[in-house]
Amino acid sequence: MRMLARCGWLLLGCLPGWVLAEPIPLQPLIDRTPPGETLVLEAGTYAGPVVIDKPMILDGRDRATIDAGGKGSVIVLRTDGATIRNLHLTGSGESHNDIDAGIQVRGKYNVIRDNRIDDCLFGIDLQQANNNVVRRNRIRSKDFELGQRGDAIRLWYSFDNRIEDNDIEQVRDTVVWYSANNVIARNRARNSRYSLHFMYSRYNLVEGNEYVNNTVGIFLMYSDGVVVRNNYIANASGPTGVGIGFKETSDLTVEGNRILYCASGMYLDVSPFQPDTTNRMTGNLIAYNGIGVRFLNDWTGNIFRGNSFVDNLTQIAVTGGNTANRNTWDGNHWSDYEGFDQDGDGIGDTPYKLYDYADRLWQDEPYAQFFKGSPMLEVLDYLERLAPLSEPRMLVQDNRPRLSPEPVIAKAGETKEDGFDALEQLRKSLGR
Repeated sequence: MRMLARCGWLLLGCLPGWVLAEPIPLQPLIDRTPPGETLVLEAGTYAGPVVIDKPMILDGRDRATIDAGGKGSVIVLRTDGATIRNLHLTGSGESHNDIDAGIQVRGKYNVIRDNRIDDCLFGIDLQQANNNVVRRNRIRSKDFELGQRGDAIRLWYSFDNRIEDNDIEQVRDTVVWYSANNVIARNRARNSRYSLHFMYSRYNLVEGNEYVNNTVGIFLMYSDGVVVRNNYIANASGPTGVGIGFKETSDLTVEGNRILYCASGMYLDVSPFQPDTTNRMTGNLIAYNGIGVRFLNDWTGNIFRGNSFVDNLTQIAVTGGNTANRNTWDGNHWSDYEGFDQDGDGIGDTPYKLYDYADRLWQDEPYAQFFKGSPMLEVLDYLERLAPLSEPRMLVQDNRPRLSPEPVIAKAGETKEDGFDALEQLRKSLGR
């Protein structure tokens, strides 16, 4: 058995049709590759885990598999300037404490692209790793319950990385913690928990991603100065389903996003948090959600301009008997607007006013949400509007409601071809 494996390693690629009884040891091949050179793997299965501690290119040409055999991380990258490409990585360990992953990145200026990662607890883990590129990887976690899976891509204290065009499914989260100046663009995530979760991570750009059938789309916690632009988020359902959520987060630019069929399109909790800052929501389509925008409290400093609120079951909801009128509502389209445009300027002749009628029942009594949208509450809402038994609250007033649902994007938010150009523009505008 051992001789067969050894001969297969020595004559790799020369004996087509041979079937090896054991994976080929990969670490000796890596150790024998000079720095700066390329190691091209022939078709077959190679044994991990392996450690790469020098700049080199490891290329599987879409026909080589590295299997860690259920132990540790498949590849640990402890170098600068390496490239890992065109590989199938599988069989990591199951330790959350050790962050067993397809690839652990502990360096800078590395490129991880066009790999297929499956049966790995975590996908790609970057710790104190700067200026790396993670592009066009396909990532799946182990076949565990949702909360027991690992994260697809994990950034911890990592800066100036590009996370682009990755395909993610059946993982737990993608997380960005204590990390700044990263570009997260054109990724796709499905059937997971948090599509993208920020904590204490400022000045990142999130652009052109597609997040469907996850519990939460994008959630930002204590992460200021982030740009969230032109993303598609749909079917974040369930009792905690949120399209885009903010907790104690300030100085955000949220524009051009499409948020559809979520339990709550947007969710705001004490945001913006920093004094004298604003959050700017411009040109977003918020449609067919249970609640368009949900405020956890009576807060201020959010500017909603040029958005389209279309056929949400409840356009705006505020917990605790409060209103959203301390925020700015200007030039939005409201599908339930009942006014006219006699002068033809595209702006309603009278303000849009949203009152709280029977919705007060389920907003003040959480268990009553079970009946939200039911015929019973619809009849109560009609009777309240016909002859209110109590003074209704005015939740929102928009003095210039647009009749057209077409979103309006501010010039300052025009998409740049290069994500770093847009991020640099943001830094200059902030004086940083």
